[in-house]
Amino acid sequence: MDLEISSPANRRTTAARCPWRVLLAIAAPIGILVLSLALDGCSQSPKEPIALTFLDPEWSHDSRERRSISEDVLQEFTRTTGIRVTHLPSPENSPAQLALALDLLNKSAPTPDVYGIDVIWPGILNKYLVDLKPHFAAEIASQDPELVANYTVKGKLVAVPYHADIGALYYRTDLIQKYGYREPPQTWDELEKMAARIQEGERAKGAKDFWGFVWPGTASEGLTCNALEWQFAEGGGRIIEPGGTISVNNPKAIRAWERAARWVGSISPPSVISYEEWDAANAFWTSGRAAFFRGWTSDYFISHPVNYSVSGQSGLTSVPGGAVARAGMLGGFGLAISRSSAHPLQAVELIRFLLRKEAELEEKRTHSEPPKRPALYELPTILTAYARAANSGGKPGSGVVTRPSTITAQKYEEVSRAYVRTVHSVLTGKLKAPAAADALERELVGITGFETGKP
Repeated sequence: MDLEISSPANRRTTAARCPWRVLLAIAAPIGILVLSLALDGCSQSPKEPIALTFLDPEWSHDSRERRSISEDVLQEFTRTTGIRVTHLPSPENSPAQLALALDLLNKSAPTPDVYGIDVIWPGILNKYLVDLKPHFAAEIASQDPELVANYTVKGKLVAVPYHADIGALYYRTDLIQKYGYREPPQTWDELEKMAARIQEGERAKGAKDFWGFVWPGTASEGLTCNALEWQFAEGGGRIIEPGGTISVNNPKAIRAWERAARWVGSISPPSVISYEEWDAANAFWTSGRAAFFRGWTSDYFISHPVNYSVSGQSGLTSVPGGAVARAGMLGGFGLAISRSSAHPLQAVELIRFLLRKEAELEEKRTHSEPPKRPALYELPTILTAYARAANSGGKPGSGVVTRPSTITAQKYEEVSRAYVRTVHSVLTGKLKAPAAADALERELVGITGFETGKP
C-alpha cells in the first residue's frame, strides 16, 4: 500500500472528519512532557532525612541535667548534619542492658545503629560490632592506653571510649579534720584505722548507728569491682591475667579477702554484705551515717554535685592502695556501631560528633573554676580535667585496674559470677578464704580452660 503524502487541504479535511486525532497529536507530546517533569521532580525532591537510633545505657538512670545536655547535643548534631537521632533509654541494671543488646544484635536488627556498651562487654559483643580503629585512629591516640585496650579484642576496636568511670573513695572532710587527720587514707590499712577511730568517736557522742566505711557487698558485679581492687592492691593478681593465666589462689589475694571479711560488723554494718550500690550511697549521702564510702567518680557528678546534707562536708580521692599498687576499677561506657546498621558511615559521624562535644566540655572544665564540692584530693590520674583542682599532696592519684573481660570474652559473665560467689562466701563466713580460693581456682580452670599461674 502506497503512503499518501497529504496536502494542507487534505490535513484540514481529515481534522474536520476526525477531531480526536488532533487531540491525540497534541496530547501525546504534552503527556510525555508532563511525565518527564514529574519524574524529574521526583528525582530532585528532598529525600527523607537519614535517621539513626542510639541505645544509651547511661540515659536510663542518669540525672535530669545529663539528659537535657544529651538531648541538646543530639539536636545540635541534627541541625548540623540533617541526620535525625532517636535517643533510646535501656533497662536500668547492667544484666538487663546486656540481654537487650544481645537480643537485638543476634536478630541482626537494623536499629539501633549506635550502642553504648559497658566496658566489660567488648569480648561478649565483638562479633556483632564494626571495627572502629580505621575511623578513629586520631581520637584513640590521645586516650589512656589501658582504657583503649579494654575496648580492643584481638586488635579490633569494638567501641570508642566515651565516658570513663573509676572506682573512688568519698570521705567526710569535717570528720577527717575533727579527728586530727590532715588527709584522707592512702592505704586500706590506714582506712581501717581511721574508720574505726571516727566510728568510735561518733558513737560516743550519741550516733549509735554510725559506721566507719560503707560499700556495696552483695553478690553482684559491684563486689567483683571492689574485691579486685583489694586483691590487686596487695599483689594478688587480676583474677585472670592478660596473658591467660588464673591468679586467685595465692596468699596475697587470700589476705585481701580476709581483711575485708574483718570489716563486716566492725567498721562496716553487718548488712553491708547485702548492700547494692545505691544502699551504700544512701548511707553516706542521704543519712550521713558513714565516714567513708567506696563509690564511682563520674565527670558529671564531680562538676554538678548533688545537694545532699553532707555535700558541703564531703571529699573525693582515689581508692586506697596496698603493698603493691593503688588502683581504682575501670568502669564506664564506649560507643559502638552495629554491623547490621543501614547507615554505618552516618553512625561514625555521630560518634565523632559526640566525642568532639565531650572534648570541648573537658577543655571547658580544665580552664574553668573547679567545683567547690566535693573537695578533690589525689584524684585518679585518668581524670585529667580535674588535675588542677586536686590537692596533689606531692603524690599522684591512683591508676586503674581492669576486669578480665576481654581475655575471657563470652565467658566473662560466668567468670565474674564464680568470683563474686566465692568472695561473698568469705565475707559471710561460709567459707574460709584459703579453701574458697582453692575451689575458685579449680572452677575457673573448668570455665576457661586456662592454666594457673602467678599474679
